[in-house]
Amino acid sequence: MVEESNLKLTGESRQKIVALKQLYPSPRSAVLPALHVVQEQFGYVPVPPMAEVADILEILHGEVEQVATFYRMYHQQPVGKFVVKVCDSISCYLRGSDELLAQGQQKLGVKCGGTTPDGQITLDKIECLAACGNAPCIQVNDEFIYDVTPAQFDAVLDELKRAKKNPYFVP
Repeated sequence: MVEESNLKLTGESRQKIVALKQLYPSPRSAVLPALHVVQEQFGYVPVPPMAEVADILEILHGEVEQVATFYRMYHQQPVGKFVVKVCDSISCYLRGSDELLAQGQQKLGVKCGGTTPDGQITLDKIECLAACGNAPCIQVNDEFIYDVTPAQFDAVLDELKRAKKNPYFVP
């Protein structure tokens, strides 16, 4: 395992962030997409690359850290190959998302925010996936699954346990 203090952005990631900086009138506006670049490279947002982002954007390190820690879409720790997020907005809650989350915790043997021992699946909740008309909704990495029933959720988790790539990815 690589020591976190040794984690550095690749040249390609740095170039992407420099290009993002050019798209905005204020470099600070590029923080969100720049953090996506970091998470794409590492699978989460470690502290040393946050400092690199701040240096590239010529803003304070604390400004980048505030954004990275405020938004739940940025992971602060390594996560599984598949991140399953259960929406817990009011619409999803009223249609059983809390039961889905409890079901997932039991099935995977992890708490909310936890990752299975094999590193395959991280189970988490998210405030709103903006799919109220198709509640309850879950997200597998960046892909949405709507109108999820308990049986369907079990099937999704079973499939992800043995998957090599995201079976729900639609190019």
